[in-house]
Amino acid sequence: MEFQFQFDWQAAIDAIPFLLKGLPYTLMISFGGLVIGFLLGIIFGLLSINRRWYLRWPATAYIEIFRGTPILVQVLFIFYGLPDLVGSPIDPVTAAIAAIAFNSGAYISEVVRGGVQSIAKGQREAGLSLGLSLTQTFRYIIWPQAFRRMIPPLGNQAIVSIKDTSLFSVIGVGELVRQGQVYIANTFTAFEVYFAVAILYLIITLSLSFLLRMFERRGAAAV
Repeated sequence: MEFQFQFDWQAAIDAIPFLLKGLPYTLMISFGGLVIGFLLGIIFGLLSINRRWYLRWPATAYIEIFRGTPILVQVLFIFYGLPDLVGSPIDPVTAAIAAIAFNSGAYISEVVRGGVQSIAKGQREAGLSLGLSLTQTFRYIIWPQAFRRMIPPLGNQAIVSIKDTSLFSVIGVGELVRQGQVYIANTFTAFEVYFAVAILYLIITLSLSFLLRMFERRGAAAV
């Protein structure tokens, strides 16, 4: 029996308008989660290098737990497990944003820690010798230099988080993959539809990569 497959470009093109209905969810979840994750990353990244053990140990525990467990398990725990604890259901989009926030926050914490520790100790000493306080030295001398070094890994984390949103179809979030699944159930054109989904993700991540490189070049030129 001879099997011959022909890619149906029209089926892929026809699916795009339906798939684009999931794009706002993908962007909202990824960027909303990343904003919260960046704030968590700064807080726990700085706490993880604090000399006080009672601040450093909880921060380290948070980082290791969320880096050491899959984000799919985390979102399932938030969506299905936490309602048993709090006594009320959690919206799928809220659970997805929380999963991105906590997961990306753990990775960003390590980026922050590495960026701050990469600045030579002489920079701190120079700031103090100029009469700046520790806070002023960190704000005006250490952090600007560290942040420039953080841009590439932060960009990588943003791209990873955007792709991670594809997992949230398991809790019914209507993002790109979920929209694709619904469309395939009605048209039986899985290959073409998932190809279109992949292209849409590629467009998003390449656009973000371009913006990040442009931001890097501007930052380097300003030094």
